Amino acid sequence: MATIKEIAKRTGYSQATVSRLLNGDPTLSVREETRRAIIRASEDLGYSAQAKRIVIPHEVALLDNEESDETLRDSYFADLRSALEHNAKQQRMELTVFHSLDEMLNQKGKFDGFMAIGANVIAESDLEELHEVMPYGVFIDVNPAPNLFDSVQPDLQQTMHDAVEACAKAGMKRVGFIGGKGRLTNFYEVDEEGRATYFRREMGRYGLDLRGLVYSDGLFTVENGRKLGEQFIRDHNGALPDAVIVSADIIAVGVLQAFNAVGVIVPRDISVISINNQAIAQLTSPPLSTFSIDQNELARVAILTLADAIASKRTVRQHAYLSTTLEVRDSFVPAQPKRESRPKLQTRSKRSARSKRAA
Repeated sequence: MATIKEIAKRTGYSQATVSRLLNGDPTLSVREETRRAIIRASEDLGYSAQAKRIVIPHEVALLDNEESDETLRDSYFADLRSALEHNAKQQRMELTVFHSLDEMLNQKGKFDGFMAIGANVIAESDLEELHEVMPYGVFIDVNPAPNLFDSVQPDLQQTMHDAVEACAKAGMKRVGFIGGKGRLTNFYEVDEEGRATYFRREMGRYGLDLRGLVYSDGLFTVENGRKLGEQFIRDHNGALPDAVIVSADIIAVGVLQAFNAVGVIVPRDISVISINNQAIAQLTSPPLSTFSIDQNELARVAILTLADAIASKRTVRQHAYLSTTLEVRDSFVPAQPKRESRPKLQTRSKRSARSKRAA
């Protein structure tokens, strides 16, 4: 097994310096080339793989691949970026943020790996070039190239199962879906965004009616949500379903605006369930019941996934899916679990009275 002494011998630095650096001593001050030499020697000798409890700091690039004029969409990724920066600091990773893939590639030699957020499309050729020069990377909240890079995402398949199940348990029979249109990967478009596909499957599993109730088209924006909400009302005026599941809070805000504009009262006339649990969900009318995506946990797992890939030099891609939880507010109230009735215990006095009558 590799030792601190062996790493010190290979790098030419003292055992004390090597030990303090690998154990994350916050008081240690060394030059960048010293830090990188020790880390690489430890990886080559297999030291980091033996000592999994040690979080080795790395110089990491963060690609913020999100350009949008939509405030709520920007807010989601801004919160995710803040969570990454906070967790990176705790793990002694130094993040350098880039808003352009070309800019990041121009400084490729400086970094051990990268993480990426944002849903803007990256060309297949650019992803392949990125993999050639920076093979260790983690995409967060999206998965544009699952054969090239690791990813950490919310488990939206399970989320949709939980949402439909909640409707079924509440006694609802007709449930609709409103969402945007996306891509399976960056390489080709799909006819239907994943959440809509999961919704159809879960509705069939529970035997609920979705005929004519799936609206999945357009961008993930408030404006598109309002447009889809207006179309939903026109098509089902006077015969609204029991509930509608919306693919994201940013669309749900627009849907609620459309409902409120024509006097559709939520949840009296129709219940609404959303996904993301952004801050705006508490301020809508009514406040949104929405599945919470733990961005801090996304960030934490992404950083550990990248650290593991760099330390072990693995070539097998890993994709982590994290569960979500329903934050219940006014737009949808799930059925309360039934309490089991327990037989009443007889009091001592009643038992005594019965015994005397029997005598």
